[in-house]
Amino acid sequence: MRDTTDLDQDMMQALARLAVRVGLNLQPEQELVMTAPTSALPLARAITAEAYRAGAKLVTPVFSDAEIARARYIHGQDAAFDHAPGWLYDGMAQAYDAGAARLALVGEDPFLLSDQDSAQVGRANRANATAYRPALSHIAEFRINWSIIACPTLAWAARIFPDLPAAEALARLAASVASTARLDQDDPVSAWASHNAGLARRCAMLNAARFDTLHFTGAGTDLRVGLAEGHFWQGGATQARNGVICNPNIPTEEVFTTPHAARVDGVVRATKPLSHHGTLIEGIEMRFEGGRAVSATATRGQDVLSQMIGTDEGAARLGEVALVPHSSPVSQCGHLFYNTLFDENAASHIAMGQCYASCLEGDDLSPDAIAARGGNSSLIHVDWMIGDGRTNVDGLRAGADPVPLMRAGEWVI
Repeated sequence: MRDTTDLDQDMMQALARLAVRVGLNLQPEQELVMTAPTSALPLARAITAEAYRAGAKLVTPVFSDAEIARARYIHGQDAAFDHAPGWLYDGMAQAYDAGAARLALVGEDPFLLSDQDSAQVGRANRANATAYRPALSHIAEFRINWSIIACPTLAWAARIFPDLPAAEALARLAASVASTARLDQDDPVSAWASHNAGLARRCAMLNAARFDTLHFTGAGTDLRVGLAEGHFWQGGATQARNGVICNPNIPTEEVFTTPHAARVDGVVRATKPLSHHGTLIEGIEMRFEGGRAVSATATRGQDVLSQMIGTDEGAARLGEVALVPHSSPVSQCGHLFYNTLFDENAASHIAMGQCYASCLEGDDLSPDAIAARGGNSSLIHVDWMIGDGRTNVDGLRAGADPVPLMRAGEWVI
């Protein structure tokens, strides 16, 4: 079965250039570790060629495959779902220690494992998250330049547009990916430079304001999110600790920071479904007290939601808060992508689990120092959407009047 071979070759080359030149800003003589599904092989090849043209020393791909992944759940031993290839992730961590960049290609079937045992899926995810932690720390702490970019595939397109013929569904998805990645602009690289400048101005304003808390109100939502001590806002192009400026997510419409793990209170309702490890979780509602989700319900996918926030102590607390205008290009596509890379950029959102230490002032903060600032620690980091055209957001400071930041889902400052 063909997956990406029907994509326009000009789009394939444009995505490859965007990934290497804007997403990664790959440096001469830098190594690249790239993960990708086999369905994205043509794009992986185009990116590899572009990386070598940019002066890469070595590109090392690590591929996953849908049928191989399913075979484990159909034929594997139950005890094996608590095991993960730590040796692989240790090797990735060594590569990052030596200065390698990291690129993740996404585009696999978002519901690949939806018909499998959710408990086994949860156990396998936990084992992988535990084993991956040495490598993930380089990303969470922004020690290296890294990026995520999507490749339209037939399996993914069929999930989004199940009533369309395969070729038409793929074309629709490709058009959405192109528009959200600004490939429909005359000069996508320049378009990203302009977009990044706008996000940087927004971050500068929020950093100068030094809000203590954000107050979200909307349909079913009245939530106060305290912000970590010494937090700062990021969005768009960011300088990693190795000095390279990169775009971690393509597309991206968010500005985000680190909440205080013990200072989140109130109720919040999801505005979009969450696609999480093959399960669609709908109608999420949570109530927070003292930073912890003391109640979490869903109209669909309750078992998976409960497993997710029960992963460890930090999984029921927040690690990220992000503001996104309702009019973002991702939102304007008018459909869910069932992929967090896209769906989180359609709406303001929060994330359960691990915080980004890169959003805290200071270099090489120890885990204890991060925790002292209010930064959360967990094996997971799962974004879910809480913003829409009815969402209002205010910035709060002690002893000062609330400052309107968003009204009806749009920036007002």
